[in-house]
Order: sequence, then C-alpha cells, then structure tokens
Amino acid sequence: MKRIILITGGQRSGKSTKAEELALQLSTNPVYLATAHIWDDEFRERVRKHQERRGPEWTNIEEELQLSKHNLEGRVAVIDCITLWLTNWLQASNNPLDKAKAEFDKFTVPDATYIFVTNEIGSGGTSTNALQRKFTDLQGWMNQYIAQKADEVILMVSGIPVKIK
Repeated sequence: MKRIILITGGQRSGKSTKAEELALQLSTNPVYLATAHIWDDEFRERVRKHQERRGPEWTNIEEELQLSKHNLEGRVAVIDCITLWLTNWLQASNNPLDKAKAEFDKFTVPDATYIFVTNEIGSGGTSTNALQRKFTDLQGWMNQYIAQKADEVILMVSGIPVKIK
C-alpha cells in the first residue's frame, strides 16, 4: 500500500530527525534518498553530519533530480529534501514546477512509504531579490502539491511535531 508523508518546518526545526525516527519505526532497513548538490565546504560538512547520524541499517541513495530512477517498491524511504531538489530543478529547467510535479508523480507510483522532508520558507517578508521570490513561490506551490497528495502532513516547530493532516 502506498503512503505519502510530508514533514515540513523551518530550518533546524527537527524535520530530518523526525523523518528518520519515523522511518526506523516502520522499517528495519529504510532508504535515505538525499537530493543535495554539494556547493561548498560548509554544506559538505552539513551533509557529513547527516550521514554520520544514520547507521548501517540505512540504504543510502544520492540523486539530485531523477528520483524515479530508483524503484522503492515495498520500501520505506526518507526523501531529504524537497527544497534542495527544487533548487536543482530551478538550475536545470526553464519550467521547474512542471518538471518537479511530473517527476514527483512518476516517482511515487510504486507502492512504498514515502517520507518527504521540506522547508516552509515563505513565512517571512517578501524579498527584494527576484530569484528569491521565484524560488519561494516554487517551494510554496510544490509543498502545496505534495501536501494535497499526502496521507499525513507534520509541521515541525522547535523540534515538536504538530500533525496538520
């Protein structure tokens, strides 16, 4: 049976930790699908800390764009994160929202448990930077798209999970 869970919240709100805990409750051998592109040393260190937190029970996959290349039929998977994935789409496509939606739909066809991690970035003021505004819109629209398809949505606030849906 297919199940889609979305965990959202601000930076350092505990989203990834919650997703990993949930995955380990549901499976003894979950998948961690990382969407990050390593831009600099600071980000490389951030990724290393995430990897260090996971043990040998995890199957680790790194994929920047084409999530559907990986068939997760019957598996429990944490996809971390939609924000970084959308950043990659923004750089790779003139139509990132349509491309991301199509790839999301293709990826989530197989029966699996998908635990998506994403950021809520549009809660502050409107940026004066056009690219930031474009990305905030892209993120918000994609979060809405996934939330509509999700069976469960959890908002992380200061490390506390709040069930939204």
